[in-house]
Amino acid sequence: MTNFNTLAADRYTTKKYDPTKKLSDALVNELKDILHLSPSSINSQPWRFTFISDPELKNELSACSFHNDEKVRDASHIVVFSVIDNIELFEKQISDNLPEGAIAYYNKNIKPGTEAEIKAWMAHQVYLALGFFLSACAAKQVDSTPMEGIDTAAYDRILNMKDYKTLFAVALGYRHADDSNQPSVKGKSRIDRDKIIFSR
Repeated sequence: MTNFNTLAADRYTTKKYDPTKKLSDALVNELKDILHLSPSSINSQPWRFTFISDPELKNELSACSFHNDEKVRDASHIVVFSVIDNIELFEKQISDNLPEGAIAYYNKNIKPGTEAEIKAWMAHQVYLALGFFLSACAAKQVDSTPMEGIDTAAYDRILNMKDYKTLFAVALGYRHADDSNQPSVKGKSRIDRDKIIFSR
């Protein structure tokens, strides 16, 4: 098994994909299983993940993906991460699926907030799933690109989202040999560790 520190050092945001290389169905199913196991506060799971491989649909989405258009077209798959946009639906979901203690936490600590605050809390859970997923992709030797640079309203329209809204997407596939952002070509850049990590 590869050391996780090595995976973290090798993983990078892929800028150019090889359109001739596709993820196998078995591997995609493994990634779906991993997303299904994503962590969230009180196990709230206020999300939906849509895997897209159809070339015509990817082309349509690429047109509203700004500087990410080429990645959307050339990647093997796009995964759209969406959050519940209907608080009543969310509360029914947790009522049907969570234990009393988790529901009590929500009712005491989250529900008293404004609609915007509740929806922001739900969106935070989807970002937890993103971090989990990117690490899993690295472990599976799948290249990935998290993309907030998309027209989320257009994605919602194209995908006929109802009661959910797109937050971001992730391109999946295999890097092009000419990708100039890969660590073997361009070293990773991070702020000095002692400036951001402290022990007390």
